[in-house]
Amino acid sequence: MERYICVHGHFYQPPRENPWLEAIEIQDSAHPYHDWNERVTAECYAPNSASRVFDGEGHIMDIVSNYAKISFNFGPTVLSWMEIYSPEIYQAILDADRQSIQWRSGHGNAIAQVYNHIIMPLANNHDRRTQVIWGIKDFEHRFKRFPEGMWLSETAVDTGTLELLAELGIKFTILAPHQAVRTRRIGSGKWKDLGPGEIDPTRAYICKLPSGRRINIFFYDGPISQAVAFEKLLNRGEDFANRLLSGFSDMRQWPQILNIATDGETYGHHHRFGDMALAYALNYIETNGLARLTNYGEFLEKHPPTHEVQIVENTSWSCVHGIERWKADCGCSTNGHDEWNQEWRKPLREALDWLRDQLAFRFEHKAGEYLTKPWNARNEYIEVLFDRSEESIERFMNKHARRKLIDEEKRTVIKLLEINRHAMLMYTSCGWFFAELSGIETVQVIQYAGRAIQLSEEIFSDRLERVFIERLEIAKSNIPERRDGARIYEEFVKPAMIDLEKVGVHYAISTLFEDYTEKTEIYCYKIIREDYWTAHAGTTDLAMGKVLVSSKITFETEVLSFCVLSFGGHVLNGGVRAFLGTEAYQTMKNEISDAFEKGAFADIVRLMDSYFGMHKYSIIHLFRDEQRKILSHVISHVMEGFEASYRSMYENNHLLMGFIRETGMPVPNAFHTAAEYTLNVDIRKAFQVEEADADKIRNIINEIQKWNVQVDTINLEFIIRQRLESAMDKFYRDPADLLPLLEVQNIIMLSRSLPIEINFWQLQNIYFKMARTIYGEFIQKAKDGDREAARRIEVFKEIGLMLFFNVPAVLLRD
Repeated sequence: MERYICVHGHFYQPPRENPWLEAIEIQDSAHPYHDWNERVTAECYAPNSASRVFDGEGHIMDIVSNYAKISFNFGPTVLSWMEIYSPEIYQAILDADRQSIQWRSGHGNAIAQVYNHIIMPLANNHDRRTQVIWGIKDFEHRFKRFPEGMWLSETAVDTGTLELLAELGIKFTILAPHQAVRTRRIGSGKWKDLGPGEIDPTRAYICKLPSGRRINIFFYDGPISQAVAFEKLLNRGEDFANRLLSGFSDMRQWPQILNIATDGETYGHHHRFGDMALAYALNYIETNGLARLTNYGEFLEKHPPTHEVQIVENTSWSCVHGIERWKADCGCSTNGHDEWNQEWRKPLREALDWLRDQLAFRFEHKAGEYLTKPWNARNEYIEVLFDRSEESIERFMNKHARRKLIDEEKRTVIKLLEINRHAMLMYTSCGWFFAELSGIETVQVIQYAGRAIQLSEEIFSDRLERVFIERLEIAKSNIPERRDGARIYEEFVKPAMIDLEKVGVHYAISTLFEDYTEKTEIYCYKIIREDYWTAHAGTTDLAMGKVLVSSKITFETEVLSFCVLSFGGHVLNGGVRAFLGTEAYQTMKNEISDAFEKGAFADIVRLMDSYFGMHKYSIIHLFRDEQRKILSHVISHVMEGFEASYRSMYENNHLLMGFIRETGMPVPNAFHTAAEYTLNVDIRKAFQVEEADADKIRNIINEIQKWNVQVDTINLEFIIRQRLESAMDKFYRDPADLLPLLEVQNIIMLSRSLPIEINFWQLQNIYFKMARTIYGEFIQKAKDGDREAARRIEVFKEIGLMLFFNVPAVLLRD
């Protein structure tokens, strides 16, 4: 009988955006990357778009897209991030789906996901519907087709959720084997009860629903999926392939689909090089004709279900207690301590449920003043998320408003809908998944709640926050100093809250370090500079101005005036407040500028107290990335002094320390520290100059080896990698210029003497692309007698070996 293999990857990252900035701020735990989305993209999402297939000797034979060969879903929130911050990988994912449509009988590999990964059986009916509709619409927006299937967060399921999927046109979903309770052949009257995991996962099933609708369900192979995720099966691609094939049985007399499902991050992020094991296994199976690769949509068309199934209500793939992990202390947790508990889960969910219901009641009544059908408008609000332009807003209002709305009413409608968006984001499943209430994932969902409360209080002037904090107090942290949810809210949510004045603060202070144009954008805010004046005296700087600040989300605007006085370094004093009129503003400017010209800085501080009162700020109030940038600039001047001191110690005592070393006497730690710091600075600078001096780099490397100093491998690898990729890209854009290719060759050879492992991933991608395209032109020109082309071929082949390619296999035939 026919054998099919379908590997499904659930690719997902929780939304990490600051709810007030609509962007992810720097996350130090993701170093050397800016944030975890960027890191996981580098370790998983990117490698799977161009995964390596190796020969028996560990050389690259081919580079393939795993996305074109597996079934997959991507969380809409991570795709929206990727579209902006990693557009090449984003496009590669879309291209892979289009390729799979050609390969899989018109069925694409990609399926949709409920929008922001909420636990569907725990959601109310409005949220369930919006989550599925937004998931479908986001998929259509990106993949340009209707999704055949939909992934349920944590595969959490109940009959109501399946009814909704079927109603909205979804053909299938994927569940864990223990989520099936009984089966029977279609047309047979007798059901067969199943124990946990007893269902045969090698066929599709139909689930007949109480409404009369139907939905197809695939149950993945539990043991093999478990081995992939947790049992190091990805250490060898051949082992992975054989384990997949072991799921077939000659005893089955029907076309079998061996399907597995895991977190997509398994292939590269959780297991380094897991993408390569996946690529090897699929290539091995396909090239040897051991099974046919498929996706769920294609298999359904070719082999419709012959059996019915009924599900176990309120179950999931990651909690053996059903869905208790997201509402109770059931014993399921991770990344914690044995003595910790998760009793905080219940009061957290209860607090959020209370807040949701309060917000829903207010929404329904207030929005009803402006919108014909408020909940339908919410379901279609995702169209605004795709395009927040004034034209898009106007189309939305024309479709849903009861009448022609004035600007203030439009802003109220947008705020009401934003409250709803954040009220759904606060249910992102990761908020309950881990062990501690103060973990970053849980703080994130509480911040979404904080943003919803802030917007609600702006409209209704109510006191939801006070009651919400009281309810959070019941949720107790495992960490004594964190105490409970109320303290966590005060420590992590309140300080994060932003209004237009705080955006003005950021702009005002950063003008001393940034050159802004008349119109600029800071995250999701627009700033128009209406007046700006600055003065400088020694290390002291003064800036005053007037700006119009507006939100690109809610379209609120405010005119602000500001004054910032910097005494150099990190010491500065800033004042920002609502603009009080031209006369008052001009008086402030005149008095403060006069005091500055006289050098009366104490008077300036007094005048700022007078004009701005308690509205005073410093660098601590900057948004995190700009704060880090400015502090790095300040620190750089300090580090220059450190470098001079270390360099003096190293160079002035170099000969003496060399002699001491020759005698066998231990070199003093102080000198070793000076040598390590100086040589690390030197090697970084040597690789960063426009024309790298090979002899100088070799001398520095010799010194590093001589004194056995620790190399800053993370930063140096990044510098060398960027240089290599830049040079290779130059050659790709202008293959007639051999110098960039020679630079690549030279830098790789030099780096081999350093204790670092260069990530050649992007370099290999460019090389492979050239090998399959431009290299043919080199061959033709060489045949026509072009000596330079012959030289390019020679160097190109040498670099291919350096990049671990099976050169004859990847190059076009000579």
